[in-house]
Amino acid sequence: MADAKPRVKVPSSAAAGEAFTIKTLISHDMESGQRKDGDGNPIPRKIINRFTCDFNGTSVIDMTLEGAISANPYIEFDAMIDADGEFTFNWYDDDGSVYSATSAISLA
Repeated sequence: MADAKPRVKVPSSAAAGEAFTIKTLISHDMESGQRKDGDGNPIPRKIINRFTCDFNGTSVIDMTLEGAISANPYIEFDAMIDADGEFTFNWYDDDGSVYSATSAISLA
């Protein structure tokens, strides 16, 4: 896959202190590093190995992902806000690539 495509679903507004669900998915072909190409050479591992989410610069979640993670990893978690702001999502690839997405939210 040439480029990974991140997608996020965050409500446009939420009540202060009320938990809401955030859903993320990144389209990414994973490679475990255990397969071989047509010439018998190992195909290098290429997985999303870390996921982070910040709200207005403060960490909400920071996950390390291991080799058993599936292709197109889906991550769902709950969060709460006490001010308007923006969520920043980052997916880190073994090859050094970082895929990012943002989503704004306001107090209801």
